[in-house]
Amino acid sequence: MAKIREISSIEHGLAEAIKNLKAELIEKATGKSESFIRKCSDPDLDQQLDHRDAVKIDKACIENGLTPFLLRAHEYIILKELENSKAQNHDINELLVKFSILCGELMSAINKARSEGGDKGEDISAAEKKEIFDAFHALENKILKIKTTIEKN
Repeated sequence: MAKIREISSIEHGLAEAIKNLKAELIEKATGKSESFIRKCSDPDLDQQLDHRDAVKIDKACIENGLTPFLLRAHEYIILKELENSKAQNHDINELLVKFSILCGELMSAINKARSEGGDKGEDISAAEKKEIFDAFHALENKILKIKTTIEKN
C-alpha cells in the first residue's frame, strides 16, 4: 500500500516528480538510482534528498514540460509558515474571487502580448514576458494561499 505523504512536504513533491518522470530521467539528472531517490521520498526513513539533487530533479521536470514539484513543495511549506506567523484565517470565497481576478489579469497579459498591437506584434517581447511571468507568479501565490486555507479547515 502506498504511503500517504503530507501535501506540504518535500517527500510529497519528490513522490510526484518520481511518478511523473521516467526512472532513467531521474537517474540521468541526479546520477543516483531510482531506488535511492524513492527512499528519499519515504517520510519514515532517515534518508534525505540533497538540495542539489532536488534542483536537478526540478530542472528535469521543467525540461520535460512538467511542474517543478519540489519547488512547489518548498513554496507551499514556506507559505504555510508565513500564514501561521501572521495568524490569518482567509475566507475561501474571498480567495477564490481574488484568484479569478488574477486569472483574468494573466489571460489579459497573454492576449495583449500576442495581439498585433503588442510591443512586437504577435511575437512576445521581453517586457511582455516579464508581465506574463509576474501575473503567473501572483496567480501561483494565490493558489498556495487557497491550499493552505483549505488545509487549515
